[in-house]
Amino acid sequence: MPAESAVEVRDVVFRYDDKAALAGISFDVPSASIFGLLGPNGSGKTTLFRILSTLLVPEDGSIKIFGIDVVKQPLEARKQIGVVFQSQSLDNRLTIQENLVHQGHMYGMRGEILSQRIDEVLERVRLTDRRKERIATLSGGLRRRADLAKGLLHSPRLLLLDEPSTGVDLNARLAFWQYLEELRASESVTVLLTTHLMDEASGCDHLVILDEGHLIREGTPSELTSEVGGEVVVLVTSTPAEIISVLNQQFSVQDVNVDGNVIRFEHPEAAKWAVKLMHGFEDSIESVKISKPSLEDVFIHHTGHGFENNNASLNKSI
Repeated sequence: MPAESAVEVRDVVFRYDDKAALAGISFDVPSASIFGLLGPNGSGKTTLFRILSTLLVPEDGSIKIFGIDVVKQPLEARKQIGVVFQSQSLDNRLTIQENLVHQGHMYGMRGEILSQRIDEVLERVRLTDRRKERIATLSGGLRRRADLAKGLLHSPRLLLLDEPSTGVDLNARLAFWQYLEELRASESVTVLLTTHLMDEASGCDHLVILDEGHLIREGTPSELTSEVGGEVVVLVTSTPAEIISVLNQQFSVQDVNVDGNVIRFEHPEAAKWAVKLMHGFEDSIESVKISKPSLEDVFIHHTGHGFENNNASLNKSI
């Protein structure tokens, strides 16, 4: 494994009954990076997260965290990772500090060492003045920060976050990401997170995109969006068949996705062709949107179906 890799995933397979949740996934996570697993529900990212967390054992393949095999040496691997699950793992009846004390005891931390580390992590997530407050009284954003403090308590080298923005508002999400950037910069912690949110994925240094257990693409957000050919047009029309025919025959646009009355295509001169279509079909085109490629466009480009509903594939007309 390259020295700069925090995580090495090789040919990992996992099945639920006859369905492959992971079908031979492989990738590396660079050390001190913020690395994202992007995918819709059912893509396999949660299963992979549980394997990384040592909660599941893969049927085949291997995962190493800083050179430690998570299957052969799970206890050693757990010392390297801090985990923040999608569902809150704090005791609502206890204060923030009481939760952290119990967490520290689980890792064999006691006395002055534990007290000092609690002070450090509370200062890191800016909860020092709220340490005596019960979890039940906190907002969603504050609970997320307390969860993060719990995951950081034993000074892990790798922080695993499962859908970290679940249940928090936009301001709390932005603040949470600021904490992650500060953490990476000050302590060289590697962050690996799962997400289905495009703006969250765009903030990662590196991504893998998963769909139905397969790794679709891998790269930086800018590298991935640059793969899409030009601008993206999404239009709503009552005559999709006619418009597809014109795109194919007159405008030489061959790669068109259609979902009911919604048509999507990519083209270097997308705005030019959209204007011509609107002139030719002004009575049947209800709306047109032209945009730069997004990560969702990357997903559609490589899978032929939308991100939010990956079980219902778009019909692809070529």
